[in-house]
Amino acid sequence: MARDKYISVNKNVSGFSFANLGFFTGFADGIYNAVYSLVILEIFRNSAVVGLYVALYSVFCFVVGLFANEILRQFSKARVFYFVMLMLAVCYAMMSFSILPRTFIILDYTTGVAITLVGMLIPLFMSDFSKKVGMARLNSRYHLWMNVGALLAPTVAVFIANHFGNRAAFFGSAVIYFAGWGLFKYFKVVQEDKKIRQVDPRKTFKSLWKNAVGFFRLPGMWRAYLVNFGYYSLRAMRVLYVPILVIENGFDKDVLGWVLTLGIIPYLLLSDVMARLVRRFGKTIWLVLGFGSFAALSILATIVTGVPVLMIFVAWQISGALMESVHDLLFFDNTKKAQQTKYYGVFRTSANLPSVIAPVVGAGVIAAFGATSAVWFVTAGVGVASVLILLARKK
Repeated sequence: MARDKYISVNKNVSGFSFANLGFFTGFADGIYNAVYSLVILEIFRNSAVVGLYVALYSVFCFVVGLFANEILRQFSKARVFYFVMLMLAVCYAMMSFSILPRTFIILDYTTGVAITLVGMLIPLFMSDFSKKVGMARLNSRYHLWMNVGALLAPTVAVFIANHFGNRAAFFGSAVIYFAGWGLFKYFKVVQEDKKIRQVDPRKTFKSLWKNAVGFFRLPGMWRAYLVNFGYYSLRAMRVLYVPILVIENGFDKDVLGWVLTLGIIPYLLLSDVMARLVRRFGKTIWLVLGFGSFAALSILATIVTGVPVLMIFVAWQISGALMESVHDLLFFDNTKKAQQTKYYGVFRTSANLPSVIAPVVGAGVIAAFGATSAVWFVTAGVGVASVLILLARKK
């Protein structure tokens, strides 16, 4: 699929403009993630069931990712982005009220569609407007602003949760997504409308299969997919179980807020630095260091409790910071721009699939060992496996 044509855009807009949207997604998602597992725990009252719920949710997002290419066949990226950003604002506002569990779950799945598409479209816009800047610099800017937003998020989330309840924090995410929608509107991005074609389910599924096969036949895409899968597996487990384990270790929400806030600092310090280090030393060394150190810290997290485990939760964010602006470059550096819109949906399933598999495995480990902290055996295994993939001889 060729890139969409741009009819007009604000003259001041560049790839950095789209990277700056990371502030809004980082801020809004940071608030959401700070309380999400606690809200689900309130509904199901069992940490293993929380993992299973998140896995089912992620299956849904995985399917959305697979169908993303078909959505972009029917509608321009700009039109889809306008819609999904507004959808997030409206749905999160509705989720902030004390509503029935089934209503919350319906809205949660609705936002899953929008979050999946937003996570795909921003990098694609960045790539379209990258010119001679390159995706490494734009990725660094994007993740820098994401982390600035995420730094503010835990304080806001904890303040709202303490005063109005955990679910009320979602209203903060709604306001921020609405502001991000307003900024994108200021960009005045106009693309050609596409002719809506009649959908034949058999042809659609055949096209999806051919697209997936075509992606994995591209040189280096298996490695890119598995490395991205490993990165998001660690992230999924951390986001899901760190809040629960902080509370299980006897700490209150204020301590959770500090743990999440301090954990952002390594990302802020390393975001800009990593772009220069990658240009000088390449990608692989930083990915190996990130996955390897995460695995080592995960083993420690299974045997310590109290303040030491909080220190580990903060310390392993250094591991994440080493990988954050690098983990998806294996895709962008090994595909042509004309291929990226076509195949990025398949590649992005490597961000959703870990949230299917990792929580299910985590739930099984919790059930087997009888302790939530046992999930860090899973992250240790993922870290080691990712290092072996990176060090394996390229085929």
